[in-house]
Amino acid sequence: MVREIAENELNELLELYLYLHEKSVPEMTEHLKNTWETIMQDVNHHIIVNEIDNKIVSSCVCVIIPNLTRNIRPYAFIENVVTREDYRGKGYAGECLSYAGKLAKSANCYKMMLLTGSKKEETLRFYRKAGYNSTDKTAFIQWID
Repeated sequence: MVREIAENELNELLELYLYLHEKSVPEMTEHLKNTWETIMQDVNHHIIVNEIDNKIVSSCVCVIIPNLTRNIRPYAFIENVVTREDYRGKGYAGECLSYAGKLAKSANCYKMMLLTGSKKEETLRFYRKAGYNSTDKTAFIQWID
């Protein structure tokens, strides 16, 4: 079942992020609690999850960003697309991205963007199949320490 995350599911999400790029689940500090509360209260910040067999197996984040161009239409940014290894290849992340697309359309977004650090052809094929392309724009990233 694809849906938005519930406030009491933070720990399960953090465990899922171990399949993304995290090395460990962070300690439950005040900073983490405050960040989670900020995300939960932000109407433009959506954490989408796919729950199978009573556990979160896939997720993505969709942030709707207000914008002053393109006829004052917002755009959506997708981040942290992840699926548990043992559930990959079954369409669960695609369902999360589809849900994000519906959110973006209902918010009147003019585009959706995502970045991936993966160079794996199967990952790039997955994003192409989901409707994204890598030809329209060039992405540049500046990492901040």
